[in-house]
Amino acid sequence: MDNLITVTSLLYVLSSVGYILFLFFQKEYLHKLGQVFLATGFLCNSILIGYYYAKTGQIPVRNLHETLLVAGWAVAGVFFAFQYKFKVKILGGYAALLAAVCVVASFLAPGKIVETQTIFNSVWLIAHVVSIFVGHAAFALACGVGLLYIAQENAIKRKKHGFFYKRLPSLDLLDSTGYACIATGFTLLTIGLITGFIYAKSVWGRFWGWDPKEVWSGITWLLYAAILHGRLTVGWRGKKAATMAIIGFAVVLFTFFGVNFLLKGHHGIFTR
Repeated sequence: MDNLITVTSLLYVLSSVGYILFLFFQKEYLHKLGQVFLATGFLCNSILIGYYYAKTGQIPVRNLHETLLVAGWAVAGVFFAFQYKFKVKILGGYAALLAAVCVVASFLAPGKIVETQTIFNSVWLIAHVVSIFVGHAAFALACGVGLLYIAQENAIKRKKHGFFYKRLPSLDLLDSTGYACIATGFTLLTIGLITGFIYAKSVWGRFWGWDPKEVWSGITWLLYAAILHGRLTVGWRGKKAATMAIIGFAVVLFTFFGVNFLLKGHHGIFTR
């Protein structure tokens, strides 16, 4: 499987290059190349996840190596879903690069064998993991859209429109795309937390145990709830919404990585 991980990483990197070249030269064939490489990388990524699932009978998030593979897969897959709806082409470069970082890091991360445990054989756990990862991927894309929004707004404010003005989508399209990403991510995070509560009750006999990951997941949920509430009630749009999307994803990254490095709990994957 190491060879397939290498191929997947290479495809994601080539996709990033294709999208970046498209940003500079605005040639449609470069965008198509980026799409093809990303789609092929996503297919290889899916095969890897399927292989690990078939081998163990459990969703492959038992160690850092497997978890990063699923993270890369989620980012690429969610991008295609939003690309179909919103057609923000240049966002593919961000998604492909993020997926490449995840898969390359997966290749370098320790992949210690984890003993198969029956507590992982639960439909609630699968629903929990898939919802959380896809939701986080949507938040990652919202962050990317936020960065593009700020770049485009700065370009518009200049007296002479520069590099980004002609190459990035309109502010309205970026704003609506970012909102859709956050709304989708929040919905999936909510589903993930609910299914996580049910799984915890079935395994440990309680819905909530004040595990650091649980606490920070709750904080993340509250933050994005506040972002959506602010948009719907006081009109948080534009640059403010873009900035909040970036801050929100920083909290997601801390919840995903920082908690595992700095705090101990039964969700830890980096010591396995």
